[in-house]
Amino acid sequence: MIVNTFCYNYKRTYFIIYDSDEIVNTNANIFSIFARNVKSKRKGHCAVALSSNLCYNKKNVTIKGMKGVKMEVYLDNAATTKPCAEAVAAAVEAMTEKYGNPSSLHRAGLNAQLLMDGARKAIADSIGADSGCIYFTSGATESNNLALRGVSAAYGRKRKKIVISAVEHASVEETAADLEGKGFEVARVSPREDGRYYAADFVNACDEDTCLISMMYVNNETGYILPVKETFSAVKRRFPDIITHTDCVQAYMKLPVKASALCADLISMSGHKIHGGKGTGALYIKKGVRVLPVITGGKQEKGIRSGTESVPMIAAFGAAVRKLAPTISDRYDKVSGLKAYLLGKLGDMENVTVNSPEDGSPYVVNISAVGKRSEIMLHFLESKEIYVSSGSACSKGQQSGVLGQFGIRDKRADSALRISMTAETTEAELDLFCEALREGMEKVRG
Repeated sequence: MIVNTFCYNYKRTYFIIYDSDEIVNTNANIFSIFARNVKSKRKGHCAVALSSNLCYNKKNVTIKGMKGVKMEVYLDNAATTKPCAEAVAAAVEAMTEKYGNPSSLHRAGLNAQLLMDGARKAIADSIGADSGCIYFTSGATESNNLALRGVSAAYGRKRKKIVISAVEHASVEETAADLEGKGFEVARVSPREDGRYYAADFVNACDEDTCLISMMYVNNETGYILPVKETFSAVKRRFPDIITHTDCVQAYMKLPVKASALCADLISMSGHKIHGGKGTGALYIKKGVRVLPVITGGKQEKGIRSGTESVPMIAAFGAAVRKLAPTISDRYDKVSGLKAYLLGKLGDMENVTVNSPEDGSPYVVNISAVGKRSEIMLHFLESKEIYVSSGSACSKGQQSGVLGQFGIRDKRADSALRISMTAETTEAELDLFCEALREGMEKVRG
């Protein structure tokens, strides 16, 4: 029998306490709130000793001072992720101990530079590249701008065509539109009628006047995996001078991302989407590829991106990569299981339609609560401290047109919700989401 369900809002941990002998262990530590989940014999549930609030004996568990506390369920990880402990520790060290300017010539500057060098190497190693090919930016939006603007400036005098997918993130689409207004031709490739992308369609859009092709690896709204490897390899065979760029924000540290395997000349990455900190990203630039700077000044990042680097966030980025890189496959399998569990629960609900493809990234699941406008349902869930999104966080809830490209229109598009998970997501959290969604379908007026 469950005697209480509560959550202490640190680290989004879900605690279910049983009046039973079935609790097999507790991780009691009255000196720390950083308590870890300890699974009981009942799948998906756990018990934990949190500070001195838990009084435990063999037959009874009571909670002091926890009555009425709501559980926070965070399922908006495609928008941002919570920094891991390693990233936080690295950022704190950089802010409190190694806080010098990395461009300074004294030891304090050198210590900061060494932190950056370590992060740069970790990122480079993770994509099978040389450290000298990694350039730090303020985030993936800047990385994408630098890729498109930098390449078009370097190669666009003679070749003034750019090819992109029609489902790109706004930082690619709007940058391409801006370049279009400045005289470049932009070809936008849409999915076929079956809602899928094919490499041949991108190759056919390219010609001798094309300087750049840019396509995301994983779509941030639906989880659709675009055929980047097949497309780029085919493009390089037919048009070897075309520069290839992929926005890997929703793929990096979730799927294998290797520069050579993808035939990618440029790769955009983000720190805060992989449990690092906000305000830092990176652009991989293959040796020999010319990219002219967008931001000029003090010649940092070998002149490609001027401005004093955010050492704390870069250190956090590197720490997150070092933690996640060895477990990409294991975490993918775990999240695949979570996706299957979620789809099983959703399958029992009337008027709930899944928009994401079966073979998409398991980290992103897009659904439609048909008949209930996204914003209204989102706020209903928020009232229960369950956080999802209605699309890309960068669009502030406005429809981007991406769903329409995949054939999701009208009422389905108006009622779309995006659930995005990590390996730390639990089945118990998904249960709470599904229960709240079911309640919302009954109570919310469209």
